[in-house]
Amino acid sequence: MDNWKHRSKKMRCSSCMWFVEKIAENIETAPAPKNSLGRCRRNAPTMNGFPAVFSDDWCGNHKLNENSL
Repeated sequence: MDNWKHRSKKMRCSSCMWFVEKIAENIETAPAPKNSLGRCRRNAPTMNGFPAVFSDDWCGNHKLNENSL
């Protein structure tokens, strides 16, 4: 029995306080993405900026964002 099997479902980037979603410039013509692209601002940016992540990604540094529930 694996206790961690479905634990990541509640720890997605979309519900994390460090996730900043990329907003499409032309919202009217942009198709609705299945999983949106954004940036993880958990750590300081590197020379390439903040890491790009999808809203359904997850990591061990997740911190719940109460406003996204």
